[in-house]
Amino acid sequence: MKKEYQTMRELKRLRSIRGSGTELISIYVPPGSSISDATGKLKDERGQASNIKSKTTRTNVQSAIDKIVQYLKLYKQPPVNGLVIFCGNISSEQAKPDIELFSIEPPAPIKTNIYRCDSTFLLEPIEVMMETTELYALVVLDGREATLALLKGTHVIVDKKIRSFAHAKIKKGGQSANRYSRLIEESTEDYYKRVAYAVNELYAKNGFKIKGLLVGGPGPSKENFVKAGALNYQIKVLGTFDTGYTDENEGINELLEKSKEVLEEQAAIQERKVMERFMNEVARGGLAVYGYEKVKDALLANNVARLILSEGLDLYEVSYKCSNCGAEFSAIERPGEGRTKHEDGGTLDVTGRKDAVEELIDLADQRGIEITFISDESQYGKQLIMGFGGAAAMLKYKQ
Repeated sequence: MKKEYQTMRELKRLRSIRGSGTELISIYVPPGSSISDATGKLKDERGQASNIKSKTTRTNVQSAIDKIVQYLKLYKQPPVNGLVIFCGNISSEQAKPDIELFSIEPPAPIKTNIYRCDSTFLLEPIEVMMETTELYALVVLDGREATLALLKGTHVIVDKKIRSFAHAKIKKGGQSANRYSRLIEESTEDYYKRVAYAVNELYAKNGFKIKGLLVGGPGPSKENFVKAGALNYQIKVLGTFDTGYTDENEGINELLEKSKEVLEEQAAIQERKVMERFMNEVARGGLAVYGYEKVKDALLANNVARLILSEGLDLYEVSYKCSNCGAEFSAIERPGEGRTKHEDGGTLDVTGRKDAVEELIDLADQRGIEITFISDESQYGKQLIMGFGGAAAMLKYKQ
């Protein structure tokens, strides 16, 4: 969770950067691709940059490319999910360029090579990956075949393909029409059971942490599969959707497109459940605390069942030393806040500064505590920031 938080913070910073021209470079290198190919592409782009009319922009773009090429020398191959690099002049003063490089290992595998030079960094692919890390099971099927996949964030992992032999193996011969029909029915029932068994197995492999099942396909097979009753009782079917295909490309992609609203609703429902339970506990003076200090104390006492944080929370623990009396102390502050004078009139010097939110996440991770981030753009996210200081916790027992 700490890594996800650090990525969110980095994205927030990168979002605020604007180039004076098209001089901010974004590079996406997929896993399994060649670092030497990426370097070669950059050298080609450096040559193309010589055509840029503005001398300042041309110099800044070429300097950024040189910096990325040097950085890529640290890698023999991309990390497991690929590599994303942002580099460019982030200085607000035209005469004093500041070429800075940012590197992120994405939370899910990158699918395509991307090179872009613009006045802003290309962040959308990573932002989409960060929207959710929930797990969902996907099944697309008709009467002949089924494809089972796992959706993790935006990454689809195909788990299994299953074929039906209901029509392929049974031949009419001299059998009566009724017996033939019954054999077809039994074979189809067996097919649905095999698909359900594969789904049950996928849930078990993932510790039943999958949030729900989405089912798609042409014709009535998808509804018949759900009605067959062979799925584990713990599995929640979120919806059935008409798709024209049942393969891992068109079929799964079509299912994802048609179930987009359902998936968005699931994330909103989860957020609402967490916040409503928290506010109910606060209202009755029950198992909830809020505010940085109280939440930290509860974490240190190992009395937190769930840590709740606003995605927009910025808090830092700033250490000070008085130049007059030598007194040292620390304070929790937001960006833009700060102290310059001690109570005895002495000047306060900053001696240290650390991310206070990251400290809460560290404490939760060390204790295996579940962390929920609430979007600062939602109604509940605004309530969390404005009414509860952006940090809250559900407790194990009353303090």
